[in-house]
Amino acid sequence: MNNNQNLSIVKYSYLKILRIRQVHDDYIEEFLFHTKTYFENILLDVNYKALERVTENFTRDDTRINSAKINEIYLFGDVKYPRFLHDYFPFAKIH
Repeated sequence: MNNNQNLSIVKYSYLKILRIRQVHDDYIEEFLFHTKTYFENILLDVNYKALERVTENFTRDDTRINSAKINEIYLFGDVKYPRFLHDYFPFAKIH
């Protein structure tokens, strides 16, 4: 049984920038799950490796919907970003 099924979706209508660099993966998940959070046209500043874990290497459907609502993303960490990253964030300018 899903204990979260009766919870409301939190709407962040005025949120424009979300900086979640040094946080536990649960916080990133909280914002990216479309069943927990609603936002649009947001700039996301996040650690690449943490984002990779939360999105299950950019294949997780639960995070794909909100990922499509991100219009700009700043990734930090010493890694090379895969070319398919833009497929997961189709409207985002990736830095």
